[in-house]
Amino acid sequence: MPKKIDHEERKEHILKTALDVFAREGYRDSNLSLIAERAGLSRPTIYQYFHDKEEIYYYAVKLVTGRLFTKYSEIAWGKGDDDEIVRMKDILRDIIDEAISNEDALMNLMAVMLSAKKEGVDFADVIQHRTAKLSILFKRLIRQGITNGTIKPVDIALSASEIFAIAETICFQVAFFRSFSREEAYSFASSYIEGLRA
Repeated sequence: MPKKIDHEERKEHILKTALDVFAREGYRDSNLSLIAERAGLSRPTIYQYFHDKEEIYYYAVKLVTGRLFTKYSEIAWGKGDDDEIVRMKDILRDIIDEAISNEDALMNLMAVMLSAKKEGVDFADVIQHRTAKLSILFKRLIRQGITNGTIKPVDIALSASEIFAIAETICFQVAFFRSFSREEAYSFASSYIEGLRA
C-alpha cells in the first residue's frame, strides 16, 4: 500500500528547507536542485509545489505571516472585556514571544533578505504586502479605541505605523542581537501603547 502524502506538511518542509538553504548559500547561489537535495526530495517534486525560488520565498513569508495574522485577529476581535490598549499590548507580547521562539527561522528570513538585496533582489514589497494586514489591524483597534473613549484622539495612521515599527524593531533585535531582553522590549512597547490611553 503506497504511503499517503500530507501535501501541506511537505510544502512546509520545502519552505523551511529553502529558507535554510537561502541563508547558508546566499539567495543567488541557491537553486531548486539544491533545495530538493537538502529536503530529501526530487527536483520534479519541488516543481509540483513551486515554480521557482522567488515563489518559494514568497510562500515562506506567507506561511509565517498568515498564521500570525489569524492569531492576532482573534486577540483583537475575540470575546472578552479587555480594552483596545490591552489587546494591542497582548499582540505585541505575542510578537515578541513568537520572534524568540522562532529565532532561527527569523534569522534565516532576514539573512535571505540581506543576501538578496546585495544581489539586487529586493523583497521589501513581499514583506510589506504580507504584513499590511497587521498595520490595518492596529489602525482598526486604535479607531475603535478612540470611538470607545479608551484611546485619546491621535493620528490613527501615524500611531499604527509607530506600533508596527516597534514590532519590526523587536524582530530585528531578536534576529541580530544576543543581548536582546524580552522584558525591556515588552516594557518599551507597553509604555508606548499605554501613552495612547485616554
